[in-house]
Amino acid sequence: MKIKSQKDFWSGLMFIAVGAAFAWGATSYSFGSSARPGPAYFPFGLGVLLAILGGMVLFKAMTLEVEGGDKIGKWAWKPLIMITSTVAIFGWMLPHMGMVIALPILIIVAALAGDEFHWKDALINSVVLTAGCWVIFIYGLKLTIPLWPAFLG
Repeated sequence: MKIKSQKDFWSGLMFIAVGAAFAWGATSYSFGSSARPGPAYFPFGLGVLLAILGGMVLFKAMTLEVEGGDKIGKWAWKPLIMITSTVAIFGWMLPHMGMVIALPILIIVAALAGDEFHWKDALINSVVLTAGCWVIFIYGLKLTIPLWPAFLG
């Protein structure tokens, strides 16, 4: 059997692997019942659906001919490293610096990873998303997420 689209083939395999990992990981929790689902119910179902979607993409990659074979290009190392490190830094900064500082830094550095960075757009996104996160998570859901830096009390 010949791979007719490399991008779809590897995407399908990735979806299957991630879906199977989530479904397998969810088996260590209680499933509950349909009327009262337990903590494993949603991640298991989502993992199975993701694996099925991956199987469909993989099937498409093996059956439908794509012009040029849809080759995979070079890895975009700069965005990969910047986004991954930014999320890790955000995880450390949130409890120490608060949402008002950590979230705009996350948004601006993540925007820097792209090819079309504009300061005005990044700053507007920072303000809107920080305000939206405050409304949803702190005001609406009453989560105990620090808003301001720890040294300010």
